[in-house]
Amino acid sequence: MTQITVKVDGMQCGMCESHINDAVRRAFRLRKVTSSHTKGETVILTEEPIDEEKLRKVINDTGYEAGAVSQAPYEKKGLFGFLK
Repeated sequence: MTQITVKVDGMQCGMCESHINDAVRRAFRLRKVTSSHTKGETVILTEEPIDEEKLRKVINDTGYEAGAVSQAPYEKKGLFGFLK
């Protein structure tokens, strides 16, 4: 699984977060998407590759501005994940 983090400029509240989450969910097959206006970012968990340019366009089309995009392998951290 991959975690994709997108810096997003222009979010001001929870409704802004919801607007971006809904747009990303409609455009891609993914496991989870969360946005934070306080952090200024959207985090996506996916098992399939996502086209970065299409992702930027989807976010920009909502009226917000997509910035830096980073990808990293995601490993779920359970209750006892610190014991590894």
